[in-house]
Amino acid sequence: MIQGIFVPNLVPFDNDGRINEGELRRLINWLIEKGVSGLYPNGSTGEFIRLSFEERKRVIQIVAEENRGRVPILAGAAENNISMILEACRAYADWGCTAVSITGPYYYKVSQESIEHFFREIARQTPIDIVLYNIPQFSNEISVPVLTRLALDCPRIVGVKDSSRDLSRFLNTLHQVKPQRPDFSCLIGCEEILFPSLLMGADGGTIASAGVVPEVIMKLYQYFRSGNWQEGKRLQLKLLDLINAMLFGPNFPEGFRAGLSLRGFQLGTTRQLLSPKEKSDLEEIRSQVACLLADCGFAEAASACRRKETQGPLAAKPTAEDIMREVQKLLET
Repeated sequence: MIQGIFVPNLVPFDNDGRINEGELRRLINWLIEKGVSGLYPNGSTGEFIRLSFEERKRVIQIVAEENRGRVPILAGAAENNISMILEACRAYADWGCTAVSITGPYYYKVSQESIEHFFREIARQTPIDIVLYNIPQFSNEISVPVLTRLALDCPRIVGVKDSSRDLSRFLNTLHQVKPQRPDFSCLIGCEEILFPSLLMGADGGTIASAGVVPEVIMKLYQYFRSGNWQEGKRLQLKLLDLINAMLFGPNFPEGFRAGLSLRGFQLGTTRQLLSPKEKSDLEEIRSQVACLLADCGFAEAASACRRKETQGPLAAKPTAEDIMREVQKLLET
């Protein structure tokens, strides 16, 4: 069963805009060493849509090589047509991935009947298990009735990742599917509602901020697993400022790239061009994220924090003692 916190890792680029394979390998090892449950390359945070098909396969190959079977890999395989999806499925199965994540068809609007047929055909031919990826902001929605039928009829379809930002829809999925198929994995893709989703029966999540602060997100998950719900709620609320700063900055996932760079990784220049104003806005976001990371105990980010006098509680730059106290609070067992 696919469960726990899967990290949709970012992809570092070099100065020429090519995948920085060495830095990607370093990032994957760092995430595993921080104790994440699994890896989720070629997700939205990994900007798969800005990579070529060959580059997407190369990302999965690198991740699998560095992972060496240590944690499960949920590999993004959202391609433009069934033949490309199946080619990706065969490659990812050969490289030892646990399952693939596939969105509904994107760009063209298609019927729910067509979407159901699309996934049934993939499930019939794939050599690897499938997690349905519902993200209606960017692809055709997989309705709850269609999802339920697929879950109950297709053994190869083993879970859903829901990034709809719709908690009531997620609860209806749990209600419809879990009583009839308890082993079907229901993962939440929105970190702002991670802890509430876990409390209501989610098996885990694909959480972008786990790629920046894996220690804290895993602590949140451990609070849930141990039944320490009061601390889990406290930490979920404490994380919201950081999540919102990274999530709603200019051109997703630039805020997350800024956050990870503050943890010491060289992400390079994004493939999405930024306007001069957006570049200026991103510098402000980077400073804000740095302050929030410093407040959460990550001393390496403190030097990039430029606080304003009008920021109230954030006006005073944390001392080394303050930072160490926060580290202890967040990371002690």
